[in-house]
Amino acid sequence: MNPTTKQLVDAALALPDGDRMELVETLIASFQPVDRPPFDESWREVIRRRSAELRSGQVTPVPWAEVKRQAREKAGG
Repeated sequence: MNPTTKQLVDAALALPDGDRMELVETLIASFQPVDRPPFDESWREVIRRRSAELRSGQVTPVPWAEVKRQAREKAGG
């Protein structure tokens, strides 16, 4: 990853959940045909629900490094 991209990723990760989600939607939409929405309404509802769960403390986020470590462990690596 080049330094500019790394800075951009670091800045994006520092954003609040809602802002990061908007950023994700915008980036994904840039790869989608204009006539097709990036997420249908059912996915938007999942995103809203999961964001609310995070904000309320109902669920605890797991850092990506930990997810990768657990996946490698389960895979025997």
